Amino acid sequence: MEVRTIGCARKAFYAGGLALLLGGCQYLPEHAMLGTEPEEAQQAVACRGAEPTFEDEACLLPNWVAFGLASQRGDGEWRRQALNELDSAYDRSEAERELARAVALSWGSEREWQQAAELYKEYTHAAPADLQSLLLYWRNELEGRRSLASQSTNARAQVATLQREKAELSEKLEALTAIEQSMNLRQQSP
Repeated sequence: MEVRTIGCARKAFYAGGLALLLGGCQYLPEHAMLGTEPEEAQQAVACRGAEPTFEDEACLLPNWVAFGLASQRGDGEWRRQALNELDSAYDRSEAERELARAVALSWGSEREWQQAAELYKEYTHAAPADLQSLLLYWRNELEGRRSLASQSTNARAQVATLQREKAELSEKLEALTAIEQSMNLRQQSP
């Protein structure tokens, strides 16, 4: 009986531990779940929303990601303001300024996508190594959108061509039908 009690107690212990693991994550401090120390978590929060630069290694990726998300969510007015600020930022390197411009233009009109792609191609190599993968990802994503837009434009052109051809064939069919009816009427008349 004692062995059975120990077995039941062990099962209850494991079940309780499992319940704590599955349900207790909200009671852990945030930094314990992220695998960071509180100071690092505070620094990550401090990085968000700052201008994307090449200088601050600790905030390099968070700032560029935040800028990319702001660009994606921003409208034309946000983009114009961001581009104007970049034009007046003489304290930044050319590559830094042009890559930030590429990020902003990436979510503009299809015409701006071309310019953004060219900027990514020209300046990504000048970015810090830690940032290059993100920039390449954004460039590939942009190229994918450009490709889809091109396919969509081609498909619309094909649809328009097919609609024109259909209209022409309909007119010819109506003309042939009219000729056939005229011939039938002539054959019926003595």
